[in-house]
Amino acid sequence: MQVLTTIGLIVIGVLLFEFIIFAHEFGHFITAKRSGVQVNEFALGMGPKLMSFKKGETRYSLRAFPIGGFCAMEGEDQSSDNPRAFTNAKIWKRMIIIVAGAVMNILVGFVLMFVVTVNQTSFLDTTITGFTPDSYTANAGLQAGDKIVSVGGYSVANSRDLSLGIQLLPCEEVDPASLTVYKQDCCVYARNYISKLLDDKLIDNNTANNLYYNILGEEAKKINAAKSKDEAFILYKGVIDKFYTEAKIEKPKDFAYPEIKVQDKRVRYVGDVTVVRDGEKTKLEDVQFYTVKTGTGSDDDKTGVQIDFYLQPKDKNFGTVMEETFTGTISLAKSVWKSFEMLIQGRFHLTDMSGPVGITKAVSDVASVGMQSSFGDAVLNIVFFMALITVNLGIVNMFPFPALDGGRFVFLIIEAIIRRPLPRKFEYIVNGIGLALLILFIIFISINDITKLINGTFPSIS
Repeated sequence: MQVLTTIGLIVIGVLLFEFIIFAHEFGHFITAKRSGVQVNEFALGMGPKLMSFKKGETRYSLRAFPIGGFCAMEGEDQSSDNPRAFTNAKIWKRMIIIVAGAVMNILVGFVLMFVVTVNQTSFLDTTITGFTPDSYTANAGLQAGDKIVSVGGYSVANSRDLSLGIQLLPCEEVDPASLTVYKQDCCVYARNYISKLLDDKLIDNNTANNLYYNILGEEAKKINAAKSKDEAFILYKGVIDKFYTEAKIEKPKDFAYPEIKVQDKRVRYVGDVTVVRDGEKTKLEDVQFYTVKTGTGSDDDKTGVQIDFYLQPKDKNFGTVMEETFTGTISLAKSVWKSFEMLIQGRFHLTDMSGPVGITKAVSDVASVGMQSSFGDAVLNIVFFMALITVNLGIVNMFPFPALDGGRFVFLIIEAIIRRPLPRKFEYIVNGIGLALLILFIIFISINDITKLINGTFPSIS
């Protein structure tokens, strides 16, 4: 049954992917038809035809491999004397036809994001309402009531932006003996002491929660406000004393307060944060976020960042659903641009990218994660992933690279400026070279995906 469910989810993913391709090509198709350009074939899929029929001047085809599609217009890739050829249409019409595919992708992304958003039970604002008892950012500059609008230069419109913005911050070494690190360690040591009492079966889970949220929750504020390490340590010892008092247990005879050890090396995700505080924008420089080690063995230096504060909830109504849908779609678009920027900067590498094989693996992964709760959550995970794919396709397709829609649009801009078309032979050669490079790139990415799958090094989604 599990196998059938997994296959069903993958089929849903493939169908959604084909819907994305269909929407892109339909954008070209419908604007070409409306502009009077002759469309010779509208195909879904690539490779040999499985079935086709002709209606009017256009042949509609379903092809064997569900990895793409095309809208073949008369005179698009070769000279034509047909007055209804693409090259003979007015330049503004050709511009509309070229950008229509990307526009349709963005619109589909909006629709898919709406499906995901309307099924969410609640939303979060970017306003901080409080901090966890062992919070690091509580003494790193942030305050309750701050509305975060930018992290590391990455604009923040919703909680998804906030999470991504923090994760994109550079991870840097900080002074392991600093007061802020020491104060946070005091809170972490106190939290760990609760776990020790629980492990030693001196308290139960209810008592542990009470000590964490009520006792440490209040005392951590005092520790975070300490002006020196000595003051922080005295407050830390007082917290442990209160644990014993509140839990009504006696200290062991060999009792000693755990010393706060200064480590040789500490790393933190660091970046400037802009907040709205008391109605005014305030820039907080070099805010450090709570960083934890996530790697094991040879990957021991791998780190991750934890959000250690609470965000203000938003009521779910039509207005907030549409707002979250709109900002969520914009967030996907921004993440695509940010990924490209990081690729240029060298923070990502070509080997980190994925093609059709990687996408299929990712669909399987997000489906598996969703299935841990329900089939519906698995479907919603796939829908969100496909929203990311369609927005990605729309934006990347408009990059000014030969053979992509963006490359063709550049030729049209040049034609509009010089008031005459570029030599068609030159355009065909450039686009042909671009297409060949794209095919080689896809082959490279696919081989890399297959290699990672065989070696078991393909990153999992959890």
